[in-house]
Amino acid sequence: MKIALNWMKQYLETGLDESEIAGILTDIGLEVEGIETFESVAGGLEKVVVGEVVSCRKHPGADKLVLAGVNTGEGRTRQIVCGAPNVSEGQKVIVALPGSELQFSNRTLRISETTIRGEESEGMICAEDELGLGDSHEGIMVLDNDAVPGTPAAEYFRIEKDTVFEIGLTPNRIDAASHFGVARDLAARLGLTEAVRLYRPSVEDFRPDNDSFPVEIIIDDPQACKRYSGLTICGITLAPSPQWLQNRLRSIGLKPVNNVVDITNFVLHETGQPLHAFNASSIKGKKVIVGHLPPGSKLITLDDEEREIDAEDLIICNESEGMCIAGVLGGKYTGVDENTTDIFLESACFDPISVRKTARRHGISTDASFRFERGTDPSVTVYALKRAALLIKEIAGGDISSDVTDVYPVSAEPAMILLDTGYVNTLVGTAIPLDEIRKILSSLDFRIAEEKKESLLVEAPLYRVEVTRPADVVEEILRIYGYNRVPVPLTVHSTLSYSEKPDREKYLHTVAGLLSSLGFNEIMCNSLTRSSYYKELQAFPEKHLVKILNPLSTDLDSLRQTLLFGGLETILYNSNRKNSDLRLYEFGNVYSCTESGSGKKGLEKYSESMQLGLFLSGKTSKPLWNSNDKDADFFDIKAYVSSVFKRTGLDQEEFEHNETKSDIFSYGLRISKGKEIFAEFGKVDPRICSITGIKNSVFFASIWWETMVNEASRKKIAYSELPRFPEVRRDLAMELDREVNYSTIKEIAYKTEKKLLKDIVLFDIYEGEKIAPGKKSYAVSFILQDIKGTMRDETIDAVMVKLAGAFEREAGARIRK
Repeated sequence: MKIALNWMKQYLETGLDESEIAGILTDIGLEVEGIETFESVAGGLEKVVVGEVVSCRKHPGADKLVLAGVNTGEGRTRQIVCGAPNVSEGQKVIVALPGSELQFSNRTLRISETTIRGEESEGMICAEDELGLGDSHEGIMVLDNDAVPGTPAAEYFRIEKDTVFEIGLTPNRIDAASHFGVARDLAARLGLTEAVRLYRPSVEDFRPDNDSFPVEIIIDDPQACKRYSGLTICGITLAPSPQWLQNRLRSIGLKPVNNVVDITNFVLHETGQPLHAFNASSIKGKKVIVGHLPPGSKLITLDDEEREIDAEDLIICNESEGMCIAGVLGGKYTGVDENTTDIFLESACFDPISVRKTARRHGISTDASFRFERGTDPSVTVYALKRAALLIKEIAGGDISSDVTDVYPVSAEPAMILLDTGYVNTLVGTAIPLDEIRKILSSLDFRIAEEKKESLLVEAPLYRVEVTRPADVVEEILRIYGYNRVPVPLTVHSTLSYSEKPDREKYLHTVAGLLSSLGFNEIMCNSLTRSSYYKELQAFPEKHLVKILNPLSTDLDSLRQTLLFGGLETILYNSNRKNSDLRLYEFGNVYSCTESGSGKKGLEKYSESMQLGLFLSGKTSKPLWNSNDKDADFFDIKAYVSSVFKRTGLDQEEFEHNETKSDIFSYGLRISKGKEIFAEFGKVDPRICSITGIKNSVFFASIWWETMVNEASRKKIAYSELPRFPEVRRDLAMELDREVNYSTIKEIAYKTEKKLLKDIVLFDIYEGEKIAPGKKSYAVSFILQDIKGTMRDETIDAVMVKLAGAFEREAGARIRK
């Protein structure tokens, strides 16, 4: 949120500079995230002055140029070559002197002394658009005759400079979403050490001029509309706003529209109360009805969108139709346009939940909805209405043609909070004098309704909707008192705590470090996803999605069941930017809704678990002088999954490896143990990739992280010294049925020789000539080692005979010679 310093100083006089104010605002909870300078004309028109054309003669070398002698208040006449058709002697003009810079047509125009067609030119006589003061370029800008040569253009045009604070407003501090609100907080802090005066513009002069256009207000849903105030103004003249008003709006990034709309925006950012101006001619029957339309009704809003109205949407209606989505966005055909002469001005307090649901349902966010969603002050509606009406009458003319019609079905009751003064000192950690507590509360508009020996009964102002508990009041006292004034104790008392077992964070950082060292980049994707990804998926049925009740959009309407689609979106984003060789990983939670869920009481059908996702796409290596590049393949993702298992201390030989039946893969493997799944990986089905627009092959692994950590924590790590005796390698070729897996061979080998067999490596698979149909040949290396001594040939031969016999008996192998 932007707050302009000069604007804020209308309500609070202070001699502090911007850095001091920024520091104080941050200390009291309104964090200043940035400071920028606003200039009503870009560049501030430095070295640009008023000049008088004292002579004007034709350029000797150009028919369309003239040599103008210009008095710029320096005691001499400057010669300037000018091509404007309207330049003439005696005019008062604006001159850009050498060294000045003009912001013109989105570029910087630097003025210097130069020679044009053989004649010296000492500056430039400027047109309106070259100065940034308008759009006209038909000729130079001619000033009134009373302009004094040498007067700086910034002074003549009253160019305004301002400091603008970018405040990171937290959701609970909507009371500070206005210039007066920030000034009020600043005054509270400054008031601790000096006398300050907070000025609120008066509306005592408000008087209706007549009662020629009264409008009846009816609230059909008092739960959704707490208060609604309005009045009519007739005979206004729409025109551009005066410069001061335009500057105020531009300083906070708003574009001026016309005087009436600008005033409603000005009062919004002054007081925090949203306003809306209706074309009074659109209020049929002279009735404003705050209620609901039948489901399926249509309303075209100011953004030219035809919106289908939901039964829960609160709508501002006339006698026969909807005019505006309450608190969110106005209607196209009931708003103010260039032909409007009579307006109905609205100031209301809508229910935050109702506005939030409607805004999310329609995917709309406006300055008004931002404030209504967080809760506005019902006591300020009439004040803001009168303030805007007086400004409109002053700037746009017209007559206030009705008194304020104010419908307030149930008056809001302020929160009453019993505050124990001892509790204040205990929670803060230091003793704050009672007089200072009273002073702080009073400066923040908290009224002390009753005071006893050790407690205060505090009435919170209506605009502090979030203050409901003693702790909330203590927070208000402390932020004004100053966190930095609370002394740091010399000793700290704490209870020792122990990390949970297993230490999941330790495992996570260990594996994350491994993957990063292998060239992976970590990604963090949104847990919200689009439900359309899961249509017709069997592995992750759409019916198991956890749906969002009020989604921001259809793209974020569900919680993800798998990490896959977030990774695919990331791959697409990078591929579109010529970065298609990717290795990515993500730790993240996935969610599902099933009758067999493992959630807590009341949430039994919901489940949440953490998974680790690995993604490969594109090339895994770059071409070198001695090797070609290589595309990612199934065996790459398999190797990375194996690395994760090893890093957590798990031996894959203890797990079952079966072909996955998940329809997100074209082919792949599942690693499991009993009924528990540990990982699934493989090539993502091209149909799945095409959903997100990816054309390249993608390999994905999903690791059930919590299952893996629980299994790894059961393992006891045993350490042994490095072997002192050499390894021995022996190779064996065997012919097997095609259905026999390599895992079967490993299982038989380790079962047969448990002591001396250290490793097995499959280094060749052959099918073809000299191999019977339905058969295949495995060439396997066996690594043998005795930790007690060097192995003898007879021992080695005995082990190999035993292994060969086991393969023949249990796997039907034929040992090839």
